[in-house]
Amino acid sequence: MLRAGVDLGGTKIQSVIVDPAGEVLGQNRIPTPQDHGSAGVITAMVSSVHAALADANAGLSDVLGVGVGAPGQIDHEAGTVSHAGNLPDWLGTVAVAGPMREALGVPIELANDVQVGVMAESRLGAGRPYSSMLGIFCGTGVGGGIVINDALWLGRGAAGEVGHMVVMPDGAPCPCGRRGCLEAYAGRSAMEQEARRRVDRGKHTKLFTIMQKKGRTRLSSGVWAKALDKGDHMANDLIDRAVWALGLASASAVNLLDVEAVVIGGGLGCRLGTPFADRIRAAMIPHLILPEKAPQVLSAALGDLGGAMGAALRVEHTVPPPGEIGVVTEED
Repeated sequence: MLRAGVDLGGTKIQSVIVDPAGEVLGQNRIPTPQDHGSAGVITAMVSSVHAALADANAGLSDVLGVGVGAPGQIDHEAGTVSHAGNLPDWLGTVAVAGPMREALGVPIELANDVQVGVMAESRLGAGRPYSSMLGIFCGTGVGGGIVINDALWLGRGAAGEVGHMVVMPDGAPCPCGRRGCLEAYAGRSAMEQEARRRVDRGKHTKLFTIMQKKGRTRLSSGVWAKALDKGDHMANDLIDRAVWALGLASASAVNLLDVEAVVIGGGLGCRLGTPFADRIRAAMIPHLILPEKAPQVLSAALGDLGGAMGAALRVEHTVPPPGEIGVVTEED
């Protein structure tokens, strides 16, 4: 049987269909709707699953279940997502599993988006050679995950929140409402806010011109990469600042956990690739208690598909016995 995975982000929805070996047979990527609230986002996820199935020449009758990786706090039993501040108009606690199960007729398993991405890298990607790793995913925000002895460490529910490690007391404002978090320096949303503040103070940048030419409404990873290619001073300065913060945070985490590898993923991390990971490692080493045993710092190998592939892996956890839930076709 096949499994579907959905990676829900602030700017895009990525869906995949994978076989039992984890090979991607079909995929679909669409922008996250920005103007129809949580109901519009759920409808878009359902449509994306259908499109990925069509790409795989498969139907819902071939699917064991759908895993959804979402930002925010996940309540597995209730099937809800809360505190997803990077999603448009996502107010309070939103039921996700129920409406998607009703629309698709197959089991739905919710999980944190970064945690499933980290597990995918651990099992199928850059982390495969290592039994312990730290994943740091830089996208709209900054999330993380910890793998110890090949298993995801969840703690009491908030383990791996590297994005909210403080790298500068009373520092830059973070979208979480606090100050000085890693996300305030290395999350795209916070970086864009800082770029806008600098422009308001009379500084010059090509970032927003590139954004408009690309037809974007936000500074996507592609916009940042293009600005860096053009030698934009502000883009370089803000990326330098992000590297500094990522090096400091990863060093603190490594000093505590002593993991074998750090994997840098997320939209921005994947777009900037190995050179970005190498710079983070160089920024990390001076802060390590054992620099001679510095871990590998690697760019995520699964790219933009990693989150959706990891979400598909979650299906194995809650699939009911065959026949318990009937399949509803799109025509129904």
